[in-house]
Amino acid sequence: MKFRILLIFTLLILCSNAQAAPPVAPVVTYSVEGKRATASWLPVNDSNGYRLHWLSYPMPNPSELINSIDLGVETKVSAVLDDGAMFYVAITAYNHDGESAFSNIEVIAINNEFSGGDTTVFVQSSSAFGNPAPNLSPEGVARHLLGDSEFEQSFVTAPALINGGLGPAFNNNSCIACHPKDGRGRPSEEGGTSNSFFLRISIPGTDPKTGGSLAMPGFGTQLFDRAVFGVQPEAVVKTTHTEINGKFGDNTPYRLRKPIFTITNPYIDLPDEYLISPRVAPPVFGRGLLEAISDETLLGWADEFDLNNDGISGRVNQVWDIVSETTVIGRFGLKANSPSILVQTAGAYHSDMGITNELFPVESTAGQPQNDGSSDDPELRRGVLNDVAFYIQTLAVPARRNMNDPIVKKGQMLFDQAGCTSCHIPTVTTGVLDDIPEVSNQIIHPYTDLLLHDMGEGLADDRPDFLANGQEWRTPPLWGIGYTKVVNGHTFFLHDGRARDLMEAILWHGGEAESAKEYFRMLSSADREALIKFLESL
Repeated sequence: MKFRILLIFTLLILCSNAQAAPPVAPVVTYSVEGKRATASWLPVNDSNGYRLHWLSYPMPNPSELINSIDLGVETKVSAVLDDGAMFYVAITAYNHDGESAFSNIEVIAINNEFSGGDTTVFVQSSSAFGNPAPNLSPEGVARHLLGDSEFEQSFVTAPALINGGLGPAFNNNSCIACHPKDGRGRPSEEGGTSNSFFLRISIPGTDPKTGGSLAMPGFGTQLFDRAVFGVQPEAVVKTTHTEINGKFGDNTPYRLRKPIFTITNPYIDLPDEYLISPRVAPPVFGRGLLEAISDETLLGWADEFDLNNDGISGRVNQVWDIVSETTVIGRFGLKANSPSILVQTAGAYHSDMGITNELFPVESTAGQPQNDGSSDDPELRRGVLNDVAFYIQTLAVPARRNMNDPIVKKGQMLFDQAGCTSCHIPTVTTGVLDDIPEVSNQIIHPYTDLLLHDMGEGLADDRPDFLANGQEWRTPPLWGIGYTKVVNGHTFFLHDGRARDLMEAILWHGGEAESAKEYFRMLSSADREALIKFLESL
């Protein structure tokens, strides 16, 4: 649809007077300084004047008319635009015989490098994900650094003077171990293990109180593959891969790998029927901004029944909030199964590390032989949970790079024409997050809608999670994705890390994203590279 709109955008003037001799299209130089955008060009022979044409980026659906204004004989136009504004822009020349084709089309973006609004940092080193928001007050910085220290603390077996209570069965012993440098974890490789990978588990059915997944008897809803000394882990996860061959439209071959996870050495027999969902830890920066996006915004983006007929039917997940003991909109977790950073952080302490806290005061192994039976709960010191949540909420977002690179600019247009912006929404203004004004009312560029989308059978885990079915996943934010190699030393993507680079991640898209994937697959090699370069600029 968007490709057809752009084609019309390009051909509209060509067809206006087939027998005439209109002037040639001008060659335009575009520039942006602050909020001022400028377009200039050399005079075109046989031209009586020029017109400016613009259309919002991403292309709206349903489509809108292209905006135009007559510039007379001016060969330069300049305007101050709103913060965060993004437009396709082109110039035509005209005379008495007709109008030229469009000039070179570009996307004008105002302050697009400020991915996190005022929380943006211009750090391009391996510490790009781990900085306090620069607009924090001195008191806020102090609390952020306190939370940072707690985020990095390792827990040990109880009893202990400091940070006791690990396990008894667990997946890791610290927050930073799963989220190295506040970034993306690694998947387990063939025959190996990973510190930042685990399996969600359940049996068919729904928890009658929360509406969430139904715990597997003797195991719960997360498989613990590690344990303290003298305690048996619940099981071990074995990873193997199968290769899938494919070809791009130009016959260039590619190869994808599909992981297969097998639970081995369970401490008790597994039930006859159970469900698993593999997870690799995602980055944690920018989450306070995502939490500040209003529910009304998310509901406005949702189109569960595809009423606009664009093939995209995103919907919110409705999840149990243990704080309010009500069902609310979920926005965190790979299936949007967590309502807030506070609840997600408390759940990570409880499930990933076996550390009880004020929200989850009962051991994760309660009722199992691994349980230590001690009476030291909650094990997390009072105040730590809130400080770590504040730390995550106030992590800065790294700035975009290489915005003026012609290849990146081309990739930005291709990203929209492919339909990627239907789910990876570029720009939004946050609402108000109580007690954290630094992330409130910010114009940000996260490239997500935080909604659930059907991603097809190829990525399906076949495990429901609240309203999310086995083929649905939350749209992940793309900001900072180009820094993954620099910060974390790898380029493994998607929920289970199966994609070895961004190219493979796109090729795994299916379901609602099938047409976008096919558009990408049929691009020329140069255009595929341009789209990847754009993603790497985020």
